[in-house]
Formats: sequence, structure tokens, C-alpha cells
Amino acid sequence: MTAFPKLPRRALLAASLAAGLTQALPLAAFEIQGEPKVAFIYAATARDGGWNEALDNARMAVEAQLGLEIATVESVPEEATALKNAVDLFTGRGFNVIVATGYGYSEGVLEAAKAHPDVAFVNASGATNAANLEGFYTRTYQGWYLAGMAAGATSESGKIGIIAGFPVGVVNWDVNAFALGAQAVNPEVETTVVYTNSWWDPVKEGEVAQALLDQGVDVIGNNLSSAAPFIAAEKAGAKSVGFQLDMSQHAPEGHLTSVVFHWDEYLVPTLAALQDGSWEPSEWGAFPGMADGTVGITPLSDDVPDEVKAQIEETAEAIKAGTFEVFAGPVVAQDGTVVVPEGEVLDDGGLWGMEFLVEGVKGTLN
Repeated sequence: MTAFPKLPRRALLAASLAAGLTQALPLAAFEIQGEPKVAFIYAATARDGGWNEALDNARMAVEAQLGLEIATVESVPEEATALKNAVDLFTGRGFNVIVATGYGYSEGVLEAAKAHPDVAFVNASGATNAANLEGFYTRTYQGWYLAGMAAGATSESGKIGIIAGFPVGVVNWDVNAFALGAQAVNPEVETTVVYTNSWWDPVKEGEVAQALLDQGVDVIGNNLSSAAPFIAAEKAGAKSVGFQLDMSQHAPEGHLTSVVFHWDEYLVPTLAALQDGSWEPSEWGAFPGMADGTVGITPLSDDVPDEVKAQIEETAEAIKAGTFEVFAGPVVAQDGTVVVPEGEVLDDGGLWGMEFLVEGVKGTLN
């Protein structure tokens, strides 16, 4: 069997969604046979300090809230044969709900869903859907806008930075939202982005953080999972912003906030719907946000001025209410091009396919 392409998870996600590879399907309730018997499949260790750990926290919340005992398997490569073996092992033992945890599983999970039409599948950051399969992700840019407000308010140099993995839509929207949030409280702030072209390289991330600090940046946002940028910022007396989990433990003095996943807010109601036979997988996958509780920020540091804390809270409530959109026009790119005219809002296709950096950002898409 052919292996899945070994490309970055979020790069593949953005590319496939922007290209419209997700299938359009008729909406219909899907019902499993018997009580839910659930298994999670992880591509790495479950307690990895980042992506998988956030999902594993959700697994434990599902167990506690729904009274389910969930099986897990770790370090299953994002490769066709390995995934098929794991799925077949579980389905052969009567498991009827499979939770996959990465884009690299997308095509394999779709194959599995076709092969096991009586089994329900959901896949975190997955880009394939079917009558018994739903991919899901969250609007991380909403949290990064709020974090940017905190960064802009606390920067003394007027220079902030963000370290990111690959320049794909679901990363670029975080970078741009961080910059726009900072500009909302300090229009003159300068945001520098550096892409490491890796999802996990602590040495390189630490080096990039130090280079940003040497350039006068005094707040560093880390769109990755390594502790290295927080350690470098803390040592230099700079501030930092984390991602995926609460990263305050790595920078107890300078941590401003972290943009965090709450995947249980999607998984609990989804699995509850599977329990009662009312689950209707979306034809385009699930794309919840702050209004659904799937993404948010941790409590703000005391270094954030009280008036800005109030402004952040007000903005958060407006995002949840749908009265504030991060990418409402006018949105201007680095080269001065108006990419979202005044009175318009960037749609989901534009978000997934975002290939620009906003005005006020230093750096290139490479």
C-alpha cells in the first residue's frame, strides 16, 4: 500500500482545503450500533507537551464527562499501512468510534471510513469528510489577535516577534492576527516573523528567539511547541506568548498569555451526539472557534495594563457574539495592496488559503 506523503501536517491541511478537496456530502444523521466504544490514534506520544497533549487532555475530559473508557495507541506513523493496521485492530475488537489526530491521517481515515461504514471517524485537522467521517479544526487566529493586543500593550521597544513553522494559511492567519491585535493598541508596533520550516526543532527555535531578542524585540510569540523560545525570552527579561497549551511554566516571569486548544468542547458534544444517534457530520468538516469554546487564551499577566485587559475582554466577547471579525476590511498587505476592502470580511476560503502578510509585519513567506 502506498504511504501518505510525508509533508508537514498543517501545510497539507491548508493546501487541501484551499484546493477544495473535501467532498460535498448530503447531511444525514449517522448512528453507530450499540454503545460508543472509542479509540484515539496518536502519531507521536500523547503527552508531547503540545498538539497531542492538548488532544489527550480532551480525551480525559470526554471520559470524565460522558463516562466512557477510551482506548489509545501512540506513535502510529502518518503512513497508510500503519494507520490501517491500527484501525483494523480496533474495529476487529468492536470499537465503533475512532478519533484520529492529524492531517497526515486524512486520506487513510477516508479509506477506513469507506471500509467500515458502520464506524464513526473524526480527525483533528483532517481534510477529508464522508457520511461517517468529520475533520475538525478551530479558528486559532481569534486567540492570536487577543494575544497580540497583550503583546502590543506591554512592548517597551515597539518591536514584537513571532516564531512560526511553515508559511501556510493556518499559520499565516495566526501571524497576521497577532500583528493586527498589537496594532489595535499600538498602531506603531512592528512585528517580525521568522518561519523555521519545521514543526519541532528546539535548537533552531532557540536560535531564532535569540536573534529576535538581539534585534530589540521584547515580546516573543511562539506558534510552535518547544520551550526554547520561552527560556531565551525569560533569560533576556523579555515577554512571551505561548500556543496549544498553557506555556507559563517555561517563563514564569515573562509569560503574558497562551493561545490554547479546548478540544473537549468539540469532542464531548460530538461523542454525546453519537451516543444518542443525532450526529450529523458536516459536509465541509467542523470549524468551530471562540464562540464554541474550542480556542481561547489563558489568564493575562499582571504586566498587561488593566485598561487593555478590559479591552481584550470586550474584544473576546465581540468575537464570540459575531460582532467583531479579525479580518474585516480594510486589510492591507505588506506591499500596500488592499486584500480585504472596507465593508467586507475575509471568508473561510480566504483564511485557509492566506498567502500574504499584513502591513506592519517584517519578514517573508519562505
